[in-house]
Amino acid sequence: MPDVFASKGAQPAAAAPALKTSRFKVPGEGSSAAISVGTVVGLLVVWFAVTNLGLIKPLFLPSPQAVWLQFYEYLTGVANDKPLWQHFLASILRVTIAFWAAFLTAVPVGIAMGMSRVARGIFDPPIEFYRPLPPLAYLPLIIIWFGIDETPKVLLIYLACFAPLALAARSGMKSAAQEQINAAYSMGANYRQVILHVILPSALPEILVGMRIAIGFGWTTLVAAEMVAASVGLGQMVLNASNFLRTDIVIMGIIVIGVIAYLFDMFMRWVEHKLVPWKGRM
Repeated sequence: MPDVFASKGAQPAAAAPALKTSRFKVPGEGSSAAISVGTVVGLLVVWFAVTNLGLIKPLFLPSPQAVWLQFYEYLTGVANDKPLWQHFLASILRVTIAFWAAFLTAVPVGIAMGMSRVARGIFDPPIEFYRPLPPLAYLPLIIIWFGIDETPKVLLIYLACFAPLALAARSGMKSAAQEQINAAYSMGANYRQVILHVILPSALPEILVGMRIAIGFGWTTLVAAEMVAASVGLGQMVLNASNFLRTDIVIMGIIVIGVIAYLFDMFMRWVEHKLVPWKGRM
């Protein structure tokens, strides 16, 4: 009997059941890739159904097959127009030149606006004045001033990219905590070192977000820019097709422009992840 009671007393107490909590600790955390793929597939299925059942006339919404056929013909050069790669190359050159020209000028202006009240007083009024204006509003003036060659096309996209880059850089200069700045000064850093090693690294996430927004604005302005006597370009291809009510070509061009812009945005997200891995973790 004592042995029986001893053996019973030696058994460990039953462990308490573990609390079941969500594995997502932060709101919005987790991959949304599967949801995005499902959304795209669902939209394609709805598009295929309503067009093939005859619920919408092809003039207003062509079928996915018709759009794919136009994409194939432009891609292979069979279409009665320049091949797709020529339109793509012309547009990508315009957007790329305008974007990097805006980056090289707008970011220093934004940094100066964030660090100097004089620079802020000089640059803030013109930027805030033209920023809300649609590109088509000042497009005629640009044509009068610069003609109809490549300059007005690039300039229009440049102006669309400049404002978000400058404002993002200005906002980013205020991202560094005052404690970080004071700590750098207490360790013997001078004003220039504080800017280079404390303020600019803190501003980098905001600048990268501004780059993502700016490249989006650049692509949205592309169609307006290529209205200026352009003979080649994705925007020109869409505008020319709309004059002949070729909705299938219009939608194909819109999809191509959207996919290219989305790939640019994905690339910028990857760059942001590599350059500022601490973003959102502090």
